[in-house]
Amino acid sequence: MRRGQAWISRVSVRVGSKPAQAPSFSIVVRRTRNLFPTWASAPPLAALPKVARPEVVAKAEDRMEATESEAGPEPGPEDADEDRPAPSDGSRPRTDEEALIVVRDLRKTFKTGLLKQKVVDAVQGVSFVVHRGEIVGFLGPNGSGKTTTIKMLLGLIAPTAGDASMFGHPIGAQAARRRIGFLPENPYVFPSLTPREFVEMSGRLSGMSGKHLRKRTEEVLDRTGVLYAADRQVRRLSKGMLQRSALGAAMIAEPDMLILDEPMSGLDPVGRKQVRDIIFEERDAGRTIFFSSHILADVEALCDHVVILRKGKVVVAGSMSELLAGDVRHTEVTLAGVDDALREVLEELGYELHARADVTLLEVKGDPSDVLRAALEHGARVVEMVPRRETLEDLFMRQAL
Repeated sequence: MRRGQAWISRVSVRVGSKPAQAPSFSIVVRRTRNLFPTWASAPPLAALPKVARPEVVAKAEDRMEATESEAGPEPGPEDADEDRPAPSDGSRPRTDEEALIVVRDLRKTFKTGLLKQKVVDAVQGVSFVVHRGEIVGFLGPNGSGKTTTIKMLLGLIAPTAGDASMFGHPIGAQAARRRIGFLPENPYVFPSLTPREFVEMSGRLSGMSGKHLRKRTEEVLDRTGVLYAADRQVRRLSKGMLQRSALGAAMIAEPDMLILDEPMSGLDPVGRKQVRDIIFEERDAGRTIFFSSHILADVEALCDHVVILRKGKVVVAGSMSELLAGDVRHTEVTLAGVDDALREVLEELGYELHARADVTLLEVKGDPSDVLRAALEHGARVVEMVPRRETLEDLFMRQAL
């Protein structure tokens, strides 16, 4: 039999004794090796829906896994990379700074209305680069074109103009998409599935099967904090738990890059902390993370680079260290025991005072020594002095709105 052939060896139908009881089906498939390599565009046979009893399917997968291990590993993209000839100029391929996403003047125009006469320019000449091993934040107000750009990168919608590449392949190419894990903004899971079933299904569609798939499913559900509810139907889960289940599905095949559209959406503080830790762990494992978010504090804490959109155009792009490296903009001084005489002196010096409970706050641009001197002369107590530099929120509010 030629390599890749498979046949159905047994189909059994069990009919219940009660008239209302639905029949159950059991299908066992035998094959020499996977119908497709794990990196092929079409899913392996194990990716088909389970219509047999779980124990039957598990035994069948184990038998197929044992057969595959005896026959040897399937060739994958890594083998193709090893066979690829070296560059003719003798240069070594880029490693840490390799550009994984290159976007050049990408545009998307939608025609709406009853007669398709209204034109909406959702993305207008977007260009940026994402390198290997980076965490890149993709920011912008609602309607700025973030999700549309992500959909074009994944080949879900076609660009109107411009081009982009991922892993050196044109956008939408199977060779690039098989190396990506994607979390959509609003993930949809069949309500009757459990997180375990959904993640395992995603693994089968990526070519995984058998014991490795079951072990990997346990790992990702544990990391995302959903393992305790792994066998609970999705319809009974909160939005945050659904979000984390979908993140596990994106991670199941250990992709080289994670593209996450609003991964913090619907998460409580504990869930946000778990997702932040996962993003750092994935980066430490050598993966690249490209994600959009409206939570600027998380982006500032996580990202190496940011790209900010406004009305479909890139208004800011660069490393966090360069964008936020600046002198002290002002100093926030907190005083306690401020009496009317001190308040009058500070107001005469041109400061605006803000009363907060039993303390008084004011912002000082430049040298705060005159404020400290006046406070000490009037018997007030200096509670806190905090120098404030440019933050991502300051940059965002100034450039994106």
